[in-house]
Amino acid sequence: MTTNRPPARVVYNAFNGRYADNPRAIYEGLLLRDVDVEHVWLADPAHLDGFPGDVKTVQIASPDAVAALEAADLHVSNCHTNLDSWRKLPGARYLQTWHGTPLKRIHRSAVAQPGDDIMADLDTDIARWDYLITPSRVGSELLRAAFGYSGPVLETGYPRNDALQAPQSARRRALLREQLGISDDTTVILYAPTYRDDDVASADPRLGLDLPALTEQLGQDFVVLLRLHYYLSHRPPVPSDERVRDVSSYPDVTELYLAADVLVTDYSSALFDFAVTGKPLVLYAYDLEHYRDRLRGFTVDLEAECPGPLLTDQTSLTGALLDLPGVTRSYADRYAAFRKRYCHLDDGHATERVIEHLWPSAAVG
Repeated sequence: MTTNRPPARVVYNAFNGRYADNPRAIYEGLLLRDVDVEHVWLADPAHLDGFPGDVKTVQIASPDAVAALEAADLHVSNCHTNLDSWRKLPGARYLQTWHGTPLKRIHRSAVAQPGDDIMADLDTDIARWDYLITPSRVGSELLRAAFGYSGPVLETGYPRNDALQAPQSARRRALLREQLGISDDTTVILYAPTYRDDDVASADPRLGLDLPALTEQLGQDFVVLLRLHYYLSHRPPVPSDERVRDVSSYPDVTELYLAADVLVTDYSSALFDFAVTGKPLVLYAYDLEHYRDRLRGFTVDLEAECPGPLLTDQTSLTGALLDLPGVTRSYADRYAAFRKRYCHLDDGHATERVIEHLWPSAAVG
């Protein structure tokens, strides 16, 4: 049973212990409002340096985390929170924000299903959800089907994407590029591939891209920011130099979207978020048939809907990156249609809509 009283104690979880994504945006939005709330974050010790010093944390996967969850009025998470012995108590609410429109099929929609034990654990978590945030009408349909979720959906847009259209976005872009030592006239490529189910557990999961060859062919006016999926955090870091920076441990990808001039991805939901920026997108799908037909499958007809070139070899990728104005012109109509279909709620006010639902009387400070 849930109640409609405003939450007084909120526990946050992002990517199993990071300070990031939709939970971060909701938390920071609440700090700007006159709301009397006690905030606690579940934190992975390996990522504590990504949390501001004044944020209260408890170690994830610990008795303290279970105690915090069971004392909370509201749990906000962008992933499954599967901790042994955690019970959602009567009156508590669970806001699941998830972390992207699924381009690759997930959970019950995937070509290859997880094992029965894993699926049972995930379903236990899904049964706790009281609300699910979605970024679009299509996103609602896809996530409901994937999770077998029939509860309330809040079609608000993604709070994390408000920053992409905020008045200070240009300043945040400039500050991060300065921090990374990247000049204004350098073209920044954000390479953000997802993981492969048949490779994720290896000691050195493949990148799918020959970075030294790419940067050599692109020349001195380009820098690649490598952002790996958090499931690949065990992979050895890629050595950084003046033209390649491994930013996989950077706390929040949204700022990397601002710093970048183009996104190169494969089957990551980053495609939908980066489209909010209007900057060019390129899909580098070097294992397209294997991923589509054997590993996951897709929710989108990439050949028909992709808002940028869909490329399967590095030579073609290099050519596209050397002609980004041409890419922008060639895909302008498809890009606009993609944004209308998948990004129509990302108008910079998603956080407000979420907070107004949970705290109807909250006033902007």
